[in-house]
Parts: sequence; C-alpha cells; structure tokens
Amino acid sequence: MVGFGGWEMPLAYQGGTLAEHAACRNATAMFDVSHLGTVRVEGAGAFAALQSAFTNDLRKISPGRAQYTHLLDDDGSVLDDIIVWWTADEVFDVMPNASNTDRVVSAIGGHDTTPTRAVIAVQGPGCRRVVADVSSQAATVGRFAVARVEIMGVPCTVAGTGYTGEDGVEIAVPSSGAAEIWDALASAGATPAGLGARDTLRLEAALPLHGRELGEGITPLQAGLSWVVAWDKGVFRGRDALMAERLRGPHRLLRGLRIDGRRPARDGNHVLSGGRSSGTVTSGNFSPTLGHCIALAFLAPHTRMGDPVEVDVRGTLLPAEVCATPFVRKSRGSGSA
Repeated sequence: MVGFGGWEMPLAYQGGTLAEHAACRNATAMFDVSHLGTVRVEGAGAFAALQSAFTNDLRKISPGRAQYTHLLDDDGSVLDDIIVWWTADEVFDVMPNASNTDRVVSAIGGHDTTPTRAVIAVQGPGCRRVVADVSSQAATVGRFAVARVEIMGVPCTVAGTGYTGEDGVEIAVPSSGAAEIWDALASAGATPAGLGARDTLRLEAALPLHGRELGEGITPLQAGLSWVVAWDKGVFRGRDALMAERLRGPHRLLRGLRIDGRRPARDGNHVLSGGRSSGTVTSGNFSPTLGHCIALAFLAPHTRMGDPVEVDVRGTLLPAEVCATPFVRKSRGSGSA
C-alpha cells in the first residue's frame, strides 16, 4: 500500500504487477479507483456551468453518455483532465483526478460526493463476460455510455470508460456495497490489480497522466489532444491563450520513444538529438507486453517519427527512436455492446 493523492492505495496485490498487467491485456483485471473524485452538478444551470468551464462541447453528447474534457488555467495549461458522466437530464457526475476535486468544485460548483461511493474499474478483453456474471445489465453498457443499474440489489452508476487502453466499465457503487460487489467480481474471474499495473497499462496505451503529460505549463495542443478543444462552442477559460498558441504553433509536442533493453527512462530525463538537448521525458517504464522500454517525452516540434535520439539516464546515454503511439493497441476481445 502506498500514499497517493491523500489516499492509501494498493501498489500491487500478491500476484505482482507483471501478472496484473498481463491479466488486463489478456483476460480481466479490476482496479479500485475510488481515489478519483466525483462532483455532482445538477439543476437548470448545470449544463451552462460545465459548458463554459471545460474545453470540450457537451452538445456533442446527451444524457446517458460520457465525455473526456479539460479544465484550463488562464494561460491555456491543463489544470485537470476530466471525464463527465451525463447521468440524467440536468444531472452530471464530473470525475476529476485524485488531488484536484476542490479545484474543480471551485470552477464549476456542485458538491463533492466522493466520500459516499467507491469506483471499481473492470478492464480487459474478457471484462464483459466477467461483469455479466454479476450483472447482465452492467455488462451491456457500451463505450462512453452511462447507465444507472442495480447490481446485487445495490443502485450503481456504470460507465464504459477506463484508463488501460482495453475495453471496460467503471462502476460507481455506494460505499456500503462496494466490498460485496468487489468480491463477486473476483469470484467471477477478475484479477485485482494495483497502481503499478495501472501505470504500465496507461503508458502502453499512451494515455496522459496529470502531473506528467498534463499540468502546469502544458497545454492540450502540446500534449497532442487538440481534439478535446471545441473551438467553435464559445468562450471557456483559457481559450484566448490556447488560440494564440494554435496560431503560432506549439514549441514542443508529446512523442513516443522506443528504447531497447530493460533500463527505463524516467520523468525528467533529458532527450538528446545530434548531441543537443531536444526535450524531456515525462513518463517511462519497461513495457511488459512489448518486452522493451518505452517512454513519452516532450520534444521539439520538428522531430519526426523514426528519428534516432538518446536519453540521458544518470549519465548513461540510452539509444532510442521516436515512434508512433499508442505503443500497444487494444486487444481483441468481446468488445463493447
């Protein structure tokens, strides 16, 4: 167990991170992600409050759907990346990162319901079969859909979202029923997995981590997430600064690196091109699926796929190659309903 965002979280269970990672890629794993926040925003002004605060356009979706979006600072950098669950007419559950709930409440209002529920993420190509053993209704919630369902007599909210690059659902369950549903999912075949596997999985899928690929001084354009910005929806915080960057072009871009061997690059390691500094690693690790190391790094915008670079890891220069992301694509499985 380790401290994480003010929570005590499992780093790994008895089987270890590699086994948990493999379970998610090849079968089914489940993660306790109750550290994620939930801010309930509801009422006549809820839609307008979210629409003016976040970068994405809620008009693209409707009740019963989820959307990935950003909350920006005035300079265009990402204060938080967020999933919005539009659960019913004029009712939204906004899901910020662990340490950012108070910041999000200040920006959009609403009330923090995090202490009242747990969130279980069931992920992997076999997840639908496992979830169906516990709730056939929950198993049919498709990708980025949201539904209120009853699981084992407990009212839950289920969304077709996750952070592993695999098919899956996230189940928000009242705290009083969480342990019973967790045990039922384990009995149905889900392998409990911790933060270690969650990080290696999200890195293989090239999904950004707040504080690494997103955060102070990092804009959606630099992170390759311009699709999260709805330029024509109207005013939102940080839009003017982001538009100015769009016109002049970002001074750096997030890229993938392939590194042979098992010695990983780490956050803050310098990337060299032709012996000169070209950027900085944000996340790096050994990829259990690929059998070699991978990393994400902010590099000069002229960098191209296939370019050879070096990563300075404590004075040792590791040969690397700029490569496309995601490093690992979604496994073939039962798919979403």
